[in-house]
Amino acid sequence: MLARRTCRTILPGGQPCRAAPRIDGDHCFWHDPETAEEAAQARKLGGQRRRREGLVTGAYEFNGLTSVEEIRRLLMVAALDTLGLDNGVQRNRTLVAVAQAATKLLEVGELADRLAQVEAALEARPKPLKAVSA
Repeated sequence: MLARRTCRTILPGGQPCRAAPRIDGDHCFWHDPETAEEAAQARKLGGQRRRREGLVTGAYEFNGLTSVEEIRRLLMVAALDTLGLDNGVQRNRTLVAVAQAATKLLEVGELADRLAQVEAALEARPKPLKAVSA
């Protein structure tokens, strides 16, 4: 079995960095002196993105796309922002796309509600007795 190469950098806690080194060196991208400037820029951009995500999430009261309510919220924000733009072909196309997405969301939501009602009705039915053969 071949041993996996790892970065030679020792982290502040005394543990070795477990990232794979660059093909032509002994250090990973984050610890290689040749890529220090690029790594610093990447860290900076990552931090800015996280801060921006937090600000946008709070400003738009947007928490993700994991529920119908969250998707509705995103469509509402998109519709309101688009309605505030000058009238034009792109604005109209965007509004049509938002309307199509909202229609699909309502359709799927209605189907889910109906399925839940059917399942509840089936659960409430008495179970048939099994015939015992003699």
